Amino acid sequence: MRLDSKIAIVTGASSEIGKGIVKRFVNEGAKVVLIARNLDELEKTRKEIGHEEQTTSVICDVTEEAQTVQAINQIMDTYGKIDILVNNAGTINDPKHFHQMEDSEIKKLLDVNLLGVFHMTKSVLNKMLDVKKGTIINIGSISSERAIPRVHLAVYSSTKAAISMFTKSIAVEYARKNIRCNCINPGIINSGMIKPYLDDPQARKILEEKSPLARIGEPEDVANAVLYLASDEANWVTGTILNIDGGKSAAE
Repeated sequence: MRLDSKIAIVTGASSEIGKGIVKRFVNEGAKVVLIARNLDELEKTRKEIGHEEQTTSVICDVTEEAQTVQAINQIMDTYGKIDILVNNAGTINDPKHFHQMEDSEIKKLLDVNLLGVFHMTKSVLNKMLDVKKGTIINIGSISSERAIPRVHLAVYSSTKAAISMFTKSIAVEYARKNIRCNCINPGIINSGMIKPYLDDPQARKILEEKSPLARIGEPEDVANAVLYLASDEANWVTGTILNIDGGKSAAE
């Protein structure tokens, strides 16, 4: 199995994409620590996935650095090492003109999408550096590369663009310590706030027709890419931004 004996952390693990990543990792032999703020949702996710002996729930608000440090120390006490970190936790706002956004809305996007990734990465790096080995995978968005007409997501897109640059910077900074860092940029995935929209057959058809592969992505598509980057098969891959979008970014 590709992740046999590996210890992995997945933040935002109770989301559809997070759940898909955890399931893929478990099936490949990893022991996975699921992180989110809601214990009930984490435990529900573990039961749905099965193989509960390979998973553990840890409550943590990634926007609070003290909580991330405590969570990482708890994981180290239990497993003794951390091989893989997937920074999947994130948030998005309903599309809104930038000038109409409340400061609290802007701050939430920055706190979760940027500081949350910074906090988890910093806490894990302190452990990976001790053994000079590890891999970090950030979940970004193709919104980091382009603005979408009539879909106003200036702050969200900016946070995801920052994650792309953060990925490259961490990859280069820690390459000589044998720590890899890569980023997955999903396109339209059947998850989160877009799911109700996809329930409308006409709306779904429009989106499918705009995709070169003529379908909407599934959480499993993201999970498969994350698995590759987490595995030893990608041991010469670092600083890469991988678009998982059915060819959409190449066609526009």
